[in-house]
Amino acid sequence: MNNLKEKMSLHPVMTFLILTAITMVVSGILNILDFSQYAYSINSTTLEYSMHLSSVENMFSIAGLRYIFSETVANFVSFTPFSTLIIVLIGFGVMEKSGFLKTAISFITKKMKKNTVTFLIIFVSVISSVMGDISYVIMLPLSALIFKYGKRNPLIGVVASFAGLTCGQGLSFIFTSIDSSLLSESLLAARVIDVTYRMASISGVFIMAVAVILISVVLTNITEKITASRFGKYELEEEIEEKPMTKRELRGLLFAIFGGTIYLIIFLYNIIPGLPFSGNLLDNSQILYIDKLFSYNSFFSNGFVFIVTIFFIILGLFYGLGARTIKDHKDFVSSLGYSLDGVGETIVLIFVASLFISVFKNSYIGETVVAALASIFQNTNFQGVALIILLFIVSMISTLVLPGSISKWEILSPVVIPVFMNAGMTPEFAQVIFRFGESVTMGLTPIMAYFVIYLAILNKNTKDKKSVNILTAIKYQIPYAILTGLVLIALLILWYIIGLPLGINGSTVL
Repeated sequence: MNNLKEKMSLHPVMTFLILTAITMVVSGILNILDFSQYAYSINSTTLEYSMHLSSVENMFSIAGLRYIFSETVANFVSFTPFSTLIIVLIGFGVMEKSGFLKTAISFITKKMKKNTVTFLIIFVSVISSVMGDISYVIMLPLSALIFKYGKRNPLIGVVASFAGLTCGQGLSFIFTSIDSSLLSESLLAARVIDVTYRMASISGVFIMAVAVILISVVLTNITEKITASRFGKYELEEEIEEKPMTKRELRGLLFAIFGGTIYLIIFLYNIIPGLPFSGNLLDNSQILYIDKLFSYNSFFSNGFVFIVTIFFIILGLFYGLGARTIKDHKDFVSSLGYSLDGVGETIVLIFVASLFISVFKNSYIGETVVAALASIFQNTNFQGVALIILLFIVSMISTLVLPGSISKWEILSPVVIPVFMNAGMTPEFAQVIFRFGESVTMGLTPIMAYFVIYLAILNKNTKDKKSVNILTAIKYQIPYAILTGLVLIALLILWYIIGLPLGINGSTVL
């Protein structure tokens, strides 16, 4: 029976091609049916509303086919997950080939309980949204290696880490660049009702901190009780023996700590403003520090992937020199490509995923659906708990078709924020509900660009050439999504009923 299922199971490459074809056909049908919806926007100067028609573009047409044939290569080359993965894997290659990762992970985790290791991986994944999307290409392969060197199935680590990354997408108690953009949209919509309204960057820090801890605990329990039982015992190609650390390995770790510390000091000094010759990686034209870090003109933002990769290379190189696993430049060059061995199928997978995402995005199905969902708030009389649940559900559904937080909130906030304020609830609370809702379903949609990285890392760690298809990858995430949704909606309702402060200068009610 299992063999029959495996034969009938579509390879993810074929699934993405089929999804692309379905998107083209559906966009053509919706275009013929004139599926469209007016979306609202607010003029930042006059605070007046304007409307624009969001309608589905027919990708199953001459114009659509022309777009696919002319833009597919460019879209693939500029597909951020692809370039980010390749560059970061170069750094991982040096760390893994030199033996740094095996030694460091074994040293850190050898006396830890399995549950503790799982919790730490998930907790770091949940809070790593502060790093942006690069957290996906760092945490997923790293989690696989941590489980591998801990003599557990690396697939468990990948599934758990992806759950933490996606379910923690909107749970940042550290103010990020995304939060800054969302706050700007929320404030603009709030000033339609109250021109003097102010919002603080730490207005949701209390509820976010509680949510991070709760979700980390819940995801850890799901991983140990459900996910771990789904995967059989993982037999390593080479049995990892538990040996005491040798003098060479200890020397290698000390070298790596020294080299990594020097690099971090130089790096941190260059993102601190106001000191002599400091702040070289910042965009000093911005006002908020978070915007100085992550603006489009920031050297830090534009070069962060390379900065991280160099850090990984330094750790691996210094370890290799100390442990003598890297003896000359040939060993070093060989290690640079170590993690890139056998990535041909991964590149093909990412290529077809970028094709599907670009076709879906250019069809404007996502924007039109979200605009239609936003219109629900124009005619609702919901108050209190009912309004909280409505926005939570709308955010969940919207994320399935339009994963980008900013693009969704640009459509929803002009309608949602005034409705919440007229109902006696704050814009800060509306934004928190929106962020919690999108966290539930972020890991369930292949339209999310970094879903393909999750899929690629899963397949890279499978045995016997078995491929994990898209439906199976989503199936792994369903228990996490269900429990996350239940916990977060309960937390929101409880917080509202009790009347606890969302954060510093942040409340649920006006």
